[in-house]
Amino acid sequence: MNLATVSLAYLRARALNTTLNVLLLALGIATITLLLLTTSQLEERMQRDARGIDLVVGAKGSPMQIILSSIYQLDVPTGNISWKQAQELARHRAVKTVIPLALADNYKGFRIVGTNHDYVKHYNARLAQGRLWQAPLEAVLGAEVAMRTKFGPGATFIGAHGMGVGEGEHMHEAHAYQVVGVLAPTGTVVDRIVLTDVTSVWAVHADQYDIRDVARIAELLPDDEKELTALLVQYASPIAAATLPRYINQNSEMQAASPAYETARLFTIIGVGVDVLRGFALVLILAAGLSVFIALYNALLERRYDLAVMRTLGASPAKLMVLMLFEGALLAGFGAALGIVIGHALTEALGVAFRAAKQVAITGWTWMSAELWLFALALGVGVVAALLPAWRAYRTDIAGTLARG
Repeated sequence: MNLATVSLAYLRARALNTTLNVLLLALGIATITLLLLTTSQLEERMQRDARGIDLVVGAKGSPMQIILSSIYQLDVPTGNISWKQAQELARHRAVKTVIPLALADNYKGFRIVGTNHDYVKHYNARLAQGRLWQAPLEAVLGAEVAMRTKFGPGATFIGAHGMGVGEGEHMHEAHAYQVVGVLAPTGTVVDRIVLTDVTSVWAVHADQYDIRDVARIAELLPDDEKELTALLVQYASPIAAATLPRYINQNSEMQAASPAYETARLFTIIGVGVDVLRGFALVLILAAGLSVFIALYNALLERRYDLAVMRTLGASPAKLMVLMLFEGALLAGFGAALGIVIGHALTEALGVAFRAAKQVAITGWTWMSAELWLFALALGVGVVAALLPAWRAYRTDIAGTLARG
């Protein structure tokens, strides 16, 4: 007697019950798979984007907003800071390096970030085409920007004021950017931004001074009008972590924000919602286990005569017990496999939505070893649900059952 053949024949004969049991378990597994893939990828990418940045300095306001806007390009800045104060901070003995950021514009939702070449080096980005910018209004595109816009070296575009796509945005038509390079994919925030020099941002927003020689904007623009959005700082020594943020917050108009602390706080906040969804998924899995138990127990009652006949034909009690356990594992296996596939599909759909919104990239085309444990969990639920029916099958009373018919 082939256990697989018998089990599959029985499950096919009750297709509706089988399908509902499988779907119920699949929904729970899919939810956990989605959470597992999404949270792990988001955490990995956010840690990668913040790696090597000890402190972010911006305008007074929310430290988390400063981090989200300056490192991850996900929020609007808290304001601008003085170029003079930024220069003073760069000369502080507790500071090793400072990377300036100037944000104000976008092109079709992709942020235009004014900075210097150290920003490219920090993320180990390399050129796929062209060169880095050397003058104001020269731009280098991240890999995703180039892919979505189909731009390459030589292309020109006009930036719009603001951080994202919106109706009625003010277009800086008098200042067109020229693409001089395209970066290779890095898997970081660099992929979804447009990079240019800080002086490009100054030139685009200095119309009131009527400075026609854009190449001399840094020289001609009054120092009081030179502003930055944020500074990405690396400490010169470990002790700077204890002294520099306090010094900045107490002795300047700027605000210091720690990426490590704010990112951990962000994931703590997100983690509450994730835990709720994970708990809901576990409830679904337990409900699926109960459903499998009910289905197998009812199947046992319906098949008592068949099982007794199988015993008379030579099937051992242990074989009948294994048959019921196998059916439980089979239902759980189908549900787990379907749930994992659905979870990956949902993750990919979420990634498509994120990419459309120019947000953090995630994908469903990846695999995590933890999914094997998830599959094992589902099988365990199926086997446990089948234990009592399997034990009842093992103790089948052949004579009594056949006599009752």
